[in-house]
Amino acid sequence: METWRAIDRFAEAIRAAGLGEPDIIGDGRIHRYYADGRRGQGPEWYKLHLNGLPAGAFGSWRLGMTESWCAKSRDEMNVIERADFSAMLAKARAERDAEQARQHQESANRAAAIWNQATPAPDAHPYLLKKGVRAHGTRVDRFGNLIIPASDGQRLTTLQFIAPDGGKKFLSGGRISGSWFAIGVEAAGAILIAEGFATAATLHQETGKPCVVAFNANNLLPVARAVRRLNPRADLIVCGDEDQWTPGNPGRTKARAAALDVGAKVLMPDFSGFDLSSKPTDWNDWYRLRPEIKASKEATR
Repeated sequence: METWRAIDRFAEAIRAAGLGEPDIIGDGRIHRYYADGRRGQGPEWYKLHLNGLPAGAFGSWRLGMTESWCAKSRDEMNVIERADFSAMLAKARAERDAEQARQHQESANRAAAIWNQATPAPDAHPYLLKKGVRAHGTRVDRFGNLIIPASDGQRLTTLQFIAPDGGKKFLSGGRISGSWFAIGVEAAGAILIAEGFATAATLHQETGKPCVVAFNANNLLPVARAVRRLNPRADLIVCGDEDQWTPGNPGRTKARAAALDVGAKVLMPDFSGFDLSSKPTDWNDWYRLRPEIKASKEATR
């Protein structure tokens, strides 16, 4: 196959996977990029060999995704080509893992430096006031962003930044999967696991029980497994988001899957009778809307 055609087909496979349109360099090395077109070494990556049978691999550390590509299907390959392709994939996986570990370590070092320079967050932070929760050991940076540390139980892995207006982002390159933030670890009782910081903070303040922030629905399962491993006899309750406005309701689906995997219970907010104009989804929404429900009931008596 001609080189330009192999590059085009490889690029098309990356586009079809929803990982953007990087400028392909077929030198057999891992290249990092951003799927949204930003410059720099992002969480997406690819590796393309053009010597011999054109073949490569690509993926996203952000999405935990890896795929392979070859100019021929396995049925079309001869014995030598199959062996070479398998060896290329094994080498690509090893290089991918090594690069990801290096990236995670660099991000963890940056996270520690930022965290050490940050100051304790006040309960009067605009985001906390809006959500009706306290700071619970979080910090703020010099730009006024709330900082939520994420840990794997042994070390700081990454940081989540929440702007005063509620905008959220993670430190680039950090490891999120299997990382969490705990609130009220000194409390007794069942351990609650929720997606967002405000949700977990609300549940802790209302129940008095220890709560764990998983940060997103996809991380509920890795975090639930980690919490179960550290607390084999504890009662775990996964407090999911009711993503009724999102196709497939990922909050409910992921919460149930995580609970089933670790033998936990599931607790979902019920918005029946609530004003749904704000499209509520989580337990923070539920608790903040609850006074309005009571006031509405009293007004109709």
